[in-house]
Order: sequence, then C-alpha cells, then structure tokens
Amino acid sequence: MERAPSVPTRPDCWQRRGVDGVTVQEIVTAAGQRNNAALHYHFGSKEELIRQMVVDGAAVLDQRRREMLDEIEARGGPKSIREVMLVLMMPVIELGDDERWRGYIRFTSNLQASKPRTLRAALNNRWNSGYVACFDYLKQMLPLPAAIIEQRLSMFAIYANSILSAHEAALESHNTKGSRLWGQPFTIENMLDMLEAATTCPPSKSTLAKLREALERDKAFRPRTGEQ
Repeated sequence: MERAPSVPTRPDCWQRRGVDGVTVQEIVTAAGQRNNAALHYHFGSKEELIRQMVVDGAAVLDQRRREMLDEIEARGGPKSIREVMLVLMMPVIELGDDERWRGYIRFTSNLQASKPRTLRAALNNRWNSGYVACFDYLKQMLPLPAAIIEQRLSMFAIYANSILSAHEAALESHNTKGSRLWGQPFTIENMLDMLEAATTCPPSKSTLAKLREALERDKAFRPRTGEQ
C-alpha cells in the first residue's frame, strides 16, 4: 500500500500565485507524490488538502497559545494589553523561525485575503480557541467604544499578518542578519510596540464625531419597540 502523502508545509508556489493559481499537479509535486491520483485518494480534492494544511499549522499555534494562556490565567489572568499581544504574536514568530513550517504564515495570510470563508471553515471554531480567547480579553481590556474596538482588532490582524509574512520571507531568503529592518536585536519588541500603539491609541475627535453620526443614524432608522 502506498504511504499517505505528507501535507507540504512549504507550499512555495501557493505563496507566489495564491490558492486559485496553483494546479493539482503542483500540489502533488510539493507533497512529493508521483501522480494526481495519490492526492485525490488520500485527500479527495485540492480543497481538502487546503483544509488539512490550515489545520496542521493552526493546531500547533493553538496548542502554544493555550499553554501560554493557561500560565497567565493561573496567575489570575492578563494584567496588560502587551501580555495578550505576546500570546497572539509569539507562537506565530516561533513557527516562522522553524524551517519545517516556513511558508505557512504567507499561505494563511494569502488565504485570509483571497478566501476568508475557506479559512474560517477550515478552522471551524475549533483550531483557533486561543486566538479567540485573546481577542475576548482585548475587547474587555481596551478602553474604547465597541465599534472602534471591533475595527481596530480587524486592522490589527491585517497589520500583524502582513508584518509576519514579510519577516518570514526575509528569513527564507536568509536576508535578516545584515538587514536594517530585520537584523536589529530590538526588531520583535519594536514590532510589538507599534502594533500595541496602533491598537490602543485614543481615537481622534474626528473619528469620535463620525462614530456619533453613525450611531445617531442607526438609531434614527431602528424601529421603535412594538413596530414591525
């Protein structure tokens, strides 16, 4: 019996052209298989292989995040925004440092941008419990209006994915030690500083004015109690 194909953890062609631009044959080659039949036999379809690739990395990240959260919660819970951001970010940085997983961050970032429903379906609210728990903590801790928090956290995810993808690409090209961007001893801490500042900074007067306008507009169009 032919051995089940391993899921390729470094889908280079997917990073360059995205999920839709890659053929089944390229996936088979990346997995080290001889023919398309092996892929379809073991995974059923390209979509199932995508799901398995997402799950494999997400499970590693989630386990690490849960371990970190368990330690924090044993001490009474997070005391700062920075503490929560470390739980969100450090497991991804650690994964990117591991050559066995090099490419995973760019792969999932590409999937988030091009096929967010596919990514959510793969995670299925099962493989990202640590991520969700961190966002729940941030929602409780950020002293901002709820609508601003929701948007800030979405932007945080986009920023973080972009930065971590660029860092992973630099690691793969071995272009970090001499880099003024990635080769500094304070790079990771400075990255966290910037993301924390962008997430926690007070909204401007103009932002709050626009928020009030939106809330008033929503209130004006909302049916009164008892109306159909």
